[in-house]
Amino acid sequence: MATVKTYDPELLRSERRKRENIRRLKGLGLHTLLIAILGIMLYPVIWMVLSALRPETEIFGDMGFIPTNWTLENFVRGWQLYGNLTFTQFYVNSFIICALAIVGNLLACSMAAYAFARLEFRGKWWLFAIMLGTMMLPIHVQLIPQYIFFLNIGWVNTILPLVVPKFLAHDAFFIFLMVQFMRSLPHELEQAAVVDGASYWQRYWRIILPLSMPALATTAVFTFINTYNDFFSQLIYLTDTDRMTVPVALRLFLDPSGGSSSFGGLFAMVLVSIGPVLGFFLASQRLLTKGIATQGFK
Repeated sequence: MATVKTYDPELLRSERRKRENIRRLKGLGLHTLLIAILGIMLYPVIWMVLSALRPETEIFGDMGFIPTNWTLENFVRGWQLYGNLTFTQFYVNSFIICALAIVGNLLACSMAAYAFARLEFRGKWWLFAIMLGTMMLPIHVQLIPQYIFFLNIGWVNTILPLVVPKFLAHDAFFIFLMVQFMRSLPHELEQAAVVDGASYWQRYWRIILPLSMPALATTAVFTFINTYNDFFSQLIYLTDTDRMTVPVALRLFLDPSGGSSSFGGLFAMVLVSIGPVLGFFLASQRLLTKGIATQGFK
């Protein structure tokens, strides 16, 4: 004779509460671990922020984490670097180079991408493979020949070596990015434009370029970030102090001979220098999100 199993409702509720408590404890433990890891990662940044707000003599002299004396003197002295030269000049230099680099990459890389993605010509795939191969070439291999070339034509200590290559489709990564995006656009739009008598330039400028706005926005954002944070190239080609950019100017706070270095001004100006990157990223975040959503939809 089969036995009938009976269930105690109170026991079932007790087991359910126990499983819920275990789940909450696991979640609490995981969040505690993540917060601890985040604190370890953010500790240097927090320490730099607090060091910029404490007097110069207390940065390495006071072992406390929270400053005992709060001051904005480091920001004032850091901005007024020395003499009549302030950080305003360095920001102007950086923004001019970034603006020209963005314009150059958007125009040159988009035209090259349009040719690779939408046109047919002899040797197209060989040229595309060579273009991709340049992405694997280390910058240190190109450095000496490029410097000698720019030195011979008198471009050293000017912004031309940092800007002109952008107008010649120098960044293969952005070309590849736009090629992949333009290939996903419907060909029927161009075919309709051909029927209406549109030229290659009209199809590129009036159809492909407006539809490629998400890819263009991504190119603009990363071009700004890469150019603004570029220290190596700007250090090599810009020698006069009044032509330096923000990353190179931050080096002026340190004395390589072991003398007096202004760490307070350095920390303060590092914090200020982060502002344009964050502002530019937040301002273009909507276009970046739209680009990701568009690619996912396709």
